[in-house]
Amino acid sequence: MKRFLLFLPLVLVTVVGFFLYKGLSLNPQAMPSALEGRSVPAFKLLSLLDTNRVMTETDLKGEVYLLNVWGTWCSGCKIEHPTLLNIAKTGVPIYGINFKDELPAAQQWIKNYGDPYNFTVFDPDGKLAVDLGVYGAPETFVVDHKGVIQLRYAGILDNNAWNAKILPLVTSLKAKALADKS
Repeated sequence: MKRFLLFLPLVLVTVVGFFLYKGLSLNPQAMPSALEGRSVPAFKLLSLLDTNRVMTETDLKGEVYLLNVWGTWCSGCKIEHPTLLNIAKTGVPIYGINFKDELPAAQQWIKNYGDPYNFTVFDPDGKLAVDLGVYGAPETFVVDHKGVIQLRYAGILDNNAWNAKILPLVTSLKAKALADKS
């Protein structure tokens, strides 16, 4: 029994090391989303820039769009922002969710760095983001014309990810939306 106790720490370190190794090999952008294939959750939040206007999920339906979760406290969001500005220039609608932020700071951030969003909702307590299953900002969702989430992209959306993964999906969903209208 004493021999077994001598090897117990080695066994424990090996087991813990195995799980750490497996965890480090996971791709955070490949994390599953429980909401893929489901509608955008219901919400009722103030517009970030027009605080007299209440926005709901019904304001989003009818087109293929990106839903981007961001915050002024998020360093990755600042890196991602120029890509979003470029995507907005292509005509793809982007709607923002300002996540767990201070209203004046978020409004100033948009003023300083530009506004790629058709509109942004202010989610100070993070309820909508939690309902979407957000792990952290930035995260971007691709939503079809029926309001169904087709893809969750965790992390900084850059030009490579846009061109390789997101744009082909958006193009395909737009074609499907046109076919549905016919």
